[in-house]
Amino acid sequence: MNHHRAFPRLLLIMTLAIGLMACSGWDPQQQATSDYEVAQTVSRFKQRDPGLQRFFDKAYGYAVFPTIGKGGIGVGGAYGKGEVFEQGRAIGTAKMVQVTIGFQWGGQAYSELVFFEDKAALDRFKSGNLELSAQASAIAITLGASATADYEQGVAVFTMTKGGLMYEASIGGQSFSFEPY
Repeated sequence: MNHHRAFPRLLLIMTLAIGLMACSGWDPQQQATSDYEVAQTVSRFKQRDPGLQRFFDKAYGYAVFPTIGKGGIGVGGAYGKGEVFEQGRAIGTAKMVQVTIGFQWGGQAYSELVFFEDKAALDRFKSGNLELSAQASAIAITLGASATADYEQGVAVFTMTKGGLMYEASIGGQSFSFEPY
């Protein structure tokens, strides 16, 4: 393989991927979450599926990511910041990072809720030992979607598209970091 020709192609692919992430709303410098953004995100999820209230009522804790930007061409990525709650009280912030490889093209912005069934699941998250694999299933929120949803290894994940278009058949996982207040 001629490495002198491969580098410009790789550079073009990475430039396009970064451009798509920017178009999908991904800007790490402006990803600060506010109480208002978090409250609006929770409200939109509950409006879309009122049955989600049972997770808020019974979960030991949860994380709210108002906007996650995602984009890629072959290699993709996603990033978002959110707020973490333990028994209804805000305890810190979190970042989500995802890298994917496979057939993918486009950019998208979405919101995500991660519920923790018990203290052990939340503690795993806070210690940085929670990674959602490609096999973990996130439920795309629609009316009634939460009725059949359940925890998987102490975690339940719900997503809601905000905008953009993404075609993908890729593998990758989400990893999280937590910063207490």
